[in-house]
Amino acid sequence: MIESVELVVAALAAGAAAGAGETASAAVKDAYTGVKTLAARALRRAKAVPAEVVELVEADAVTLTEDGGDGVGRRELTAALAAASAGEDEELVAAALKVLELTDPDRAQAGKYRVLLHGNKGVQVGDHNTQTNTFH
Repeated sequence: MIESVELVVAALAAGAAAGAGETASAAVKDAYTGVKTLAARALRRAKAVPAEVVELVEADAVTLTEDGGDGVGRRELTAALAAASAGEDEELVAAALKVLELTDPDRAQAGKYRVLLHGNKGVQVGDHNTQTNTFH
């Protein structure tokens, strides 16, 4: 599992990629529209989020690259969603999980998007991570 904000970022990128193709099912398109609407609402509420980030999300210009190229990338979107406290929005997180279950059913079935961690230190969840911990 990944953190709630990362889950939303992954769902927005997966939905944008799947929704761009004509082969996406109505269920994928509907689920993606829902998560995109909820994410844009959360981003608009946060005063520290640049308007262009909201516009790029609404325009399906979300990528998983760090810099985003012509769209909004992972780093910028993650920071914006964190500033908007999007990870605490249960409806948004549930909608994001639904998109990932529809666009990546094998990993969803394997539990990739579901892990509960509470009060832990030095835990890292996700793919291709690097971490340095110093505990006192």
